[in-house]
Amino acid sequence: MRVGLVAGEASGDLLGAGLIRAIRARIPDATFEGVAGPEMVAAGCEQWEEADALAVFGLIEPLAHIPRLLKLRRSLAKRWRASPPDVFVGIDAPDFNFSLEKTLRRSGIRTVHYVSPSIWAWRPGRIKTVEQSADRVLCILPFEKDIYENRNVDAVFIGHPKADTLPADVDVAAVRQRLGIDRGPVVAILPGSRRGEVSRLGPMFASAAAMLARDNDDLRFVTPVASEWLRPMIEAQLSVAGIADRFVLTDGNSIDAMSAADVVLLASGTAALESALLGKPTVAAYKVSGLTAVILRLLRLLKTEKFTIPNLLTDKPLIPEFIQEAATPEALAGAVAALLSDPGRCEAISRRFVTLRSELALGADDCAADAVISLSAN
Repeated sequence: MRVGLVAGEASGDLLGAGLIRAIRARIPDATFEGVAGPEMVAAGCEQWEEADALAVFGLIEPLAHIPRLLKLRRSLAKRWRASPPDVFVGIDAPDFNFSLEKTLRRSGIRTVHYVSPSIWAWRPGRIKTVEQSADRVLCILPFEKDIYENRNVDAVFIGHPKADTLPADVDVAAVRQRLGIDRGPVVAILPGSRRGEVSRLGPMFASAAAMLARDNDDLRFVTPVASEWLRPMIEAQLSVAGIADRFVLTDGNSIDAMSAADVVLLASGTAALESALLGKPTVAAYKVSGLTAVILRLLRLLKTEKFTIPNLLTDKPLIPEFIQEAATPEALAGAVAALLSDPGRCEAISRRFVTLRSELALGADDCAADAVISLSAN
């Protein structure tokens, strides 16, 4: 069995590596090739291009990268059409992968798209693109399968990989000791992993922390610094807010930071689901650039009232959400303080998040491998 793969970003690299290992467990002589990160390479994928080549973000920012990405996509299509794999798997990176999948599918190559785009949240018209591009879609959220089946698209819910890999039981005291936090309560603050996120959310989060600290002398904060080049920016933001002495900054390791916390304040994204899967009461915020916000509103691209994944998976929202103008230091500090002062509410939230974890922990790598192998055999 020969599998072509294109993964974008570190998250796609991890998904691809898990898929490769699971397929190899079933078909030891299977081969893998394409756009891959270090985890996929370590799992046995022949790397034609690094996954970071696809790591461009936003509505406007990617424009400068279009010529390079078009050239790469043409090169991949030409190579695989000349020597077709048994199946092609596009992992996330929808703007790049869907066009490539469509081209390969027209050439008779079976195509799988791994991780549905958020058609339930924005740009719902993309479901037509999915129909044209993928023979099968691998969904990591349960409600996505129903959306596709209503359009007669072959979709498989495989569970969420994070639910399989995050620790189910955390020794909070041991984690705090490891981080050098000798007293609490503790709030983990995660302003994001990209420069734009940290520049927009960081000052607001730091101001919220300062407000909280004024009312509680024992309160401590921990922030994982996603990349070393973000550290000077975060340190400057904390210094301006006059709160740096209350913070522990770690080199990455967001899981430890959240595990140590009583409450988590974060930039909405994958971290919100991770926090929920760790059973942590959470507050989420997000801001996009002014130009991106204008485009989203003018074109009415945003189609959901809730924007954190856990709130989409529970009967009622459990994570207070603040987006754009609603995201203020006062609002965030108030939401965090309300959780810190209500242990009963926090316990109820944690119990529901434990149930959510069981609903998502299906063995995603193995389910994905079965779905890919069965399609290639048809």
